[in-house]
Parts: sequence; structure tokens; C-alpha cells
Amino acid sequence: MSEITLFKNGLPSYLKNIGLDEDTRAVAGASSNKRISIRGGAFRMIVDGEEIVVSEDRHIPVVIVRMAHKPSRTYYEGAYKEGEKVAPACWSTDGEKPDTGVESPQSSNCMTCPQNIKGSGSGDSRACRFSQRLAVVLANDLEGDIYQLVLPATSIFGKGEKNRWPFLAYVKFLAGHGVPIGAAVTEMRFDPKAAVPTLTFRPLEPLQEEQYEVIRSRGDDPAAVAALKMTVAQVDKVPA
Repeated sequence: MSEITLFKNGLPSYLKNIGLDEDTRAVAGASSNKRISIRGGAFRMIVDGEEIVVSEDRHIPVVIVRMAHKPSRTYYEGAYKEGEKVAPACWSTDGEKPDTGVESPQSSNCMTCPQNIKGSGSGDSRACRFSQRLAVVLANDLEGDIYQLVLPATSIFGKGEKNRWPFLAYVKFLAGHGVPIGAAVTEMRFDPKAAVPTLTFRPLEPLQEEQYEVIRSRGDDPAAVAALKMTVAQVDKVPA
């Protein structure tokens, strides 16, 4: 996946970090929302709801600058239909209790919720879905755009195997070696054995000290903080 090219020789370094001025924000409208989607088993770059790039690569190297400390949960009523955009009936940012904005909570506690029981969803699955929010940058552009990435449950849990870990197992692997997740270039790769779009993770190489300092500072960037905020309806301007 390549970044969007605006100028032939790229942006001067000073423009990468200054952000938009008040005039530009006022005329352009809402602040830019950049994220990476794995819909349809492809890496898709989405900017303000518009699908800009679809990568043919099955893997992509990134650096994780920030991550939600706990998986969130969402419950949708009825069966999922491809291309249909509906808001969930219930959701939880911390995965423990419904958010205050939920009008009709399914339970006061996520662990004891009937939608959290195996079989409440299709087959042996749970009707309430887990997801994990990350803020990432492309490994070849540490000072470039920060993207939101929302991982589905299939990319979060499980044991995995060497160099093909689901996200939580990958984080624990790095932690076991005393390596912060932001200190490594992480390869995200689609699992060819999975029936639905599923990512696995592995470390490619450590960052140099000066590079790690850049990533640490970027964790406080407003875009990184915003990437972890849960939005209950993500509307993309993409044909069904």
C-alpha cells in the first residue's frame, strides 16, 4: 500500500507535522478520518469515508503507535447483510458494561449478557462481537499519516503459531521478550486458511532508538487518540 501522492517529490518534512490551519479546517469541514479496512480480504485505505486505495498485497508492514487496552463489543439485531449499514443495538467501549449512550442495553454486565453466550449468534458464535482498535503508521513513513485499524475477534483471540499470531498472542509474545509493541515493525498478513478476513501478526525488525522516540511521541498525537475512540456507525461511501 502506498501513501497518496500529492506532489511529485513528496511533502517537505515541516508540512508533515504542522497540521491544518484554522482557515483550511473551516472551509474543508470536518477533520480528516483515515483508517485501514480489511473488508473483503484486502487492505483498503479509507479517508473521510472514501475508499482511496485497495492494495493487492496480502501483507503490510506497520508500526503500532497506540492501542486500546481492552477489546470493545457491539451487538447488532438481526442477520448481517453485505453492504447494509446499520447502527448496533448495544455496545461497550471497555467490553465490561454497555456505554451510557445505549438506549436499550441487553444487560447491565457484558459477561452475564445473553448475547455473550455461545450459540446466541450464528452457529456456535456469540451474537455480541469483539473488536480491538489500533492506531498505526506505515513502516516506511513513521512521521506520516496515522490510521485507525479495527480488528475483528478472529484477528484478536487464539493461540496461533510461530510468526502467525493473533493480536493478543502477538502482544504477549513481544512482552515476554521485553519489547514494547511500538518498538517493532509489525507485519500484518491475511490468513489464507481463514474463511473470513483474518489477520495474523509477526515482528519484522526492531526500530532504531531515534525511530522509537518518534513513535512514542506520536502516541499522543490527536489522530492516534481519536483512532481508539469507538464509533458505533462507520459509514463508508463505498458501493455495496
